[in-house]
Amino acid sequence: MSADRADAVLGGVVLAVAAGFLVYLVQATGVAQTGRGGYELVASFRSAEGVRVGTDVRMAGVKIGSVTGMSLNPESFRADLQLGLRDAALRLPEDSMALVASEGLLGGTYIEIVPGGAPYDLEPGAMIFNTQSAISLPTLLMRFVTGSDASAAGGTEAP
Repeated sequence: MSADRADAVLGGVVLAVAAGFLVYLVQATGVAQTGRGGYELVASFRSAEGVRVGTDVRMAGVKIGSVTGMSLNPESFRADLQLGLRDAALRLPEDSMALVASEGLLGGTYIEIVPGGAPYDLEPGAMIFNTQSAISLPTLLMRFVTGSDASAAGGTEAP
């Protein structure tokens, strides 16, 4: 009798811990954040190296959303990222820039939004045209060693 009761209590604890992990997973990845008054934007990158679904979207170091989807555009062969922004009241100017940034030399990546100064805002579902992919450390080192033009490593990409 007591073994059955202990098994039932242990099973309840396991289910509670599993539910806690599920809640944490939803909050950490931002899966459900656009349904609560947020909106999505799309940004097209030459390379989305280091970015995955759930990667933070930040502005001025503050998390404002996350990457909710990734796909390869078959026409342009670029990575199209769906950026889910939490706050529907946060409207970005249409000349805002999205760039893949790194937390440090060996740190993770995130999408940094740099707001522009245009008088018109991006509507939900709009495309961010000014993007910059991550600078690959091996490519940068190779250009330094071989003496290639390092100015081609960065800069704003054309859509």
